This record gives sequence, structure tokens and C-alpha cells, in this order.
Amino acid sequence: MDWRTLPPLAALRAFSAFADTGSVQRAGDALNVTHAAISQHLRALETHLGLSLLDRSGRAMVLTPEGQQLAQALSSGFGMIAHTVEEMTGRDASRPLHITTTPSFAANWLMPRLAEFHTSNAETSLMIDPSTALVDLSPGGIDVAIRYGQGNWPGHEVELLMPTSMVVVGAPTLFKDRRVTTPQDLVDLVWLEELGRSEAKEWLQSRGVEQGFLGRRVTVPGNLMLDGVRDGQGVAVSTKLFIEADVAAGRLVILFEDPPGDSGYYIVTRPGVLRPPARQFVSWLRQAARPKSR
Repeated sequence: MDWRTLPPLAALRAFSAFADTGSVQRAGDALNVTHAAISQHLRALETHLGLSLLDRSGRAMVLTPEGQQLAQALSSGFGMIAHTVEEMTGRDASRPLHITTTPSFAANWLMPRLAEFHTSNAETSLMIDPSTALVDLSPGGIDVAIRYGQGNWPGHEVELLMPTSMVVVGAPTLFKDRRVTTPQDLVDLVWLEELGRSEAKEWLQSRGVEQGFLGRRVTVPGNLMLDGVRDGQGVAVSTKLFIEADVAAGRLVILFEDPPGDSGYYIVTRPGVLRPPARQFVSWLRQAARPKSR
């Protein structure tokens, strides 16, 4: 890296503070300098780069596309620096470990095993965010995500936790008088889906059932979807991981199963060093996911 080409750090800090606060006055307050100093740094930064970072044509300054690009880079860079400093100095030691995963994974796999984690990590407080959305892993925010997919989340560290395939399942009582040989045989049934997801419709259409559902579609929280399927209320797309015990006990039957390939639940984190509680949690996840020897 040629350090001589980089703009002065003070100008970058001033610009990042302005981008965060949207105001020269508030940026000055955040950095404990005058708003005149902030304005001077902003103009010096534009001169150094030879670019217009701010649109001054309106009543308030706004970022140009180039300014937005630089602001995003600085937010990530300064955020990582702040996170590393906090970790090195122990300032974030008391912050709860923030985990995000789907409601289904939280209810069917994670929560039943958390007592094992707390047995050896009693001092660690957890905050679990059950969300179907791909939540941003920003510094100082969420520490670890557990996501289902094929591991293709650029810009993140990914590690396959548990390979598992997608299956379509239902209660045996639904199929006493029904023969199922193709996905088309299921379209008139009630389909249960997790809130915020459309896996059932996507699964049907990917199998050539263009019209999707003919029966009703019921969306429920992820922790309730399989309860409804066990009760015979309809069929659902799920991961095989969650229904293996039900199949073994005869409560559910697998109607269709996709080959797993690279699909499964992945541990997803930001690049860089994890703070100690996150490292302990990831280590426990690996251990908890190992097949138990008989």
C-alpha cells in the first residue's frame, strides 16, 4: 500500500462523521471540533481526491454517489477498527453475544441445546434474533449468524455446520387415501409456510408446477409450522434435520427429498478476529453439531 496516496486521517474522520450524522454541526459535536473545521476537512478531502463527494445545490448537503461509496468503505473500516479496539481493551466484554438465525432453527435445534452451552459458559449473556431476513453483520452488532443455504455469502467467513437436504413432509393421516408420485399430486393440499418465506411455492414451481398452490396457504411463525404439519393440518417444505425424529417415530412421512449437495446450515461471521464469547459459542456449535457416537 502506498500510504502517501491516502487522504489525511482527520479529513476521512470528518467525512465519515458527516455521513453518519448528516450534519456539519453534529459531526463537529461528535468529534469535539468546530463545524468550521469539519467544513474545511470536507473541502480538503474533495480537493485531495479530485472528486465531488457532496452535493451542495440544495438547502442541505447530501452525498454524491462517489460520496456514498466512500462513506460505506469508511463505515466498514472505522467500524472494524472500533470493534478490534473494544475487543483488545475489553470494553465490549459485557455486551451480550448477539446471534441471528431463522425461527425454525432457533426453535427446533438451538433452543433445546442452549442449556449445554450455559453449563460451561455461565457468564455469557445471549441475545437471539430469530429472523428470516439476512441481517447485516456490522461491527458492534450481530456476532454470529446461522444461515441455511450453500455458503455463498460474499464478504463473510462461512463454515458448514450441518449438511442437510430440503424435504416435503406431511402427517401419515393425510395420505391414507391419496397416492403421491409427483409434486402435482400435492397442489390441492393446504401448505404451511414460515412467515417471510416462500419456499413451498418456489419448490413447486421448480418442479414444473407453474400454477403453484391450488389449496390454501397458511403462514405461521417458524416454531409453529412443524406443529401444524404433525397435527395433519397440511404439508410443508422443511430441512431433513428438523424432522428425522418425527419420521423415525412415524409422526411424519417424507414425500420428496432433494439431494443435499452443498446445502446445509452454515456459521457466518464477519472477516477478522471474533471476540472471546463469539469464539466460545462457535466452538460449542461445532461440538454440538457432531454426530453422537453410539
